[in-house]
Amino acid sequence: MQNNAPIRGVLFDLDGTLLDTAHDMMNALNKLRAEEKLEPLPYEKVRCQVSHGANALVKLSFGELSSTEHEVMRQRLLDIYRKQLAQHTVLFEGGDEMLRDLERRGLHWGIVTNKPGWLTDPLLVEVGLHTRARAVVSGDTLPQRKPHPLPLLHAAETMGIKPEECVYVGDAERDMQAAQAAGMFALVAGFGYLGEDDRADQWFSHGWLDTPLDLLEWLDAPSTVARNAGNGQAS
Repeated sequence: MQNNAPIRGVLFDLDGTLLDTAHDMMNALNKLRAEEKLEPLPYEKVRCQVSHGANALVKLSFGELSSTEHEVMRQRLLDIYRKQLAQHTVLFEGGDEMLRDLERRGLHWGIVTNKPGWLTDPLLVEVGLHTRARAVVSGDTLPQRKPHPLPLLHAAETMGIKPEECVYVGDAERDMQAAQAAGMFALVAGFGYLGEDDRADQWFSHGWLDTPLDLLEWLDAPSTVARNAGNGQAS
């Protein structure tokens, strides 16, 4: 990746990157388990699976099911989650300050998530971000989802910026794969829902963020940006 263009926008994954949704997802999963007369799962076990979506949570909770049984459980989980969508969900610590700084700089920001729109849209309303994001691409906005690059490219086009002028921040390998394929800078949200099995140190990326505010430091380090743009690897 050769890129000397100025960065004009930032795109974020949602769960585990922009919003801390793990408690609400865990509560929904454990409510489903209670309906099945199963003991609740601990937060630490659920947290690292949240970014992998409802399919991963169903598998974590109930193991291998037939495709029909799995789909029934997945839909029940999402229906429960929708009814308690944002009881505990908030921006990660420092997230609002980070977004306000992006806005102050005149940088566009948006969201690209595999979460379906019927959950994404009301969640953004609940947390007050629906009027601030310049682009929102959900998992069912297009025929393709991450790791396909099209959702990221669509979001960049919606914001009126070129892919090479954009950074994508996420906490899953598919996020980094999508950013790489889209020709964007890729940053790992190390504060997100990473588990030991993710092997995030082996992912393609241009950097690692320990907190949301680290994004501002990364943006303010032109020598780092130039070096990473030249080799396409993590610093």
